[in-house]
Amino acid sequence: MLTVLIATRNGENTLVHMLPAYCALQPPRGGWKLVIVDNGSTDSTKNVLQSFTDRLPLTYLFEPVGGKSRALNTGLQSIEGDLVVFADDDAVPRSDWLLHLRRAADEHPSIDIFGGLVLPRWQVVPPQWILDKVPLGPTYTLTAADLAEGPTDSFNIFGPNMAIRTRVFNKGYRFDVSFGPNGSDYPMGSESSLVQRLIREGYFAWHVRDAIVEHLIRQSQTDPSWILQRAVRYGRGEYRRACLECWATVPRWLGIPRYLYRQAGRLMLRLARSYTLGNTSEIFITRWDFNRILGQMIESRRIFKREKRLAINPRAGSAKAPVRLH
Repeated sequence: MLTVLIATRNGENTLVHMLPAYCALQPPRGGWKLVIVDNGSTDSTKNVLQSFTDRLPLTYLFEPVGGKSRALNTGLQSIEGDLVVFADDDAVPRSDWLLHLRRAADEHPSIDIFGGLVLPRWQVVPPQWILDKVPLGPTYTLTAADLAEGPTDSFNIFGPNMAIRTRVFNKGYRFDVSFGPNGSDYPMGSESSLVQRLIREGYFAWHVRDAIVEHLIRQSQTDPSWILQRAVRYGRGEYRRACLECWATVPRWLGIPRYLYRQAGRLMLRLARSYTLGNTSEIFITRWDFNRILGQMIESRRIFKREKRLAINPRAGSAKAPVRLH
């Protein structure tokens, strides 16, 4: 028995594409259930979900407090079985998806974390500059298509297609509510932060190559402004994941590590050269890189201000310096 757990907020437009694919899933050994947590939707999400209750082993939950991580933690209270499979409300699974995750979990009893392929399903054909220049992994939560089956690390485990053994959550692990969608201004990485923590604490991960979902990419998500804002959110999550527990000893100015100022300065010079040469593709990717660093600066400043308000524990100064992000 396994449980598929999904959080959704105002997902009516993607659920209608995703849920029919769940109806076509081949049931894994031991069966499965689907838990979907409605995170305070104001559209017709509830009605869409209820229309599938006679076709799916669906449990509907409502979490009024915003935040994907909070919604997933609410859903964990209703899981059954030995494996929890996580997906997104805009990820469409292949029909044999659960079979492959179940197989991998059964064949590797010492492994607790599993991740599959996340491939794109474009609503419109993307312009070539996106395929050539935009970092598709962080921007659209896509895995590399050529990953081989076998042991992997946290950077190849993505929220739209991952599984964690129930025994991990029975030990008290939960998602960090400071990560993940909560309106339009947030650090990315609710699932990544949990996986990174688990691996740091001795758990192992496995890539399941044949477990495939397709991530719906809407036309609005090919707009340059959306992509650049995504870079900011990615940078915020990147900094928080790397530095939240060990940030205190790095030299700072206004709460921001000095190395981030240096990186931002180099990118500004690169951007100026690109404008001078009229290289539009180089201009865009440099802006993406700059926004990523900007996100790290924003998050470091927020963490600094929050810790200052809470009066940092004196022992925090003995923590190791954070991993520097390049």
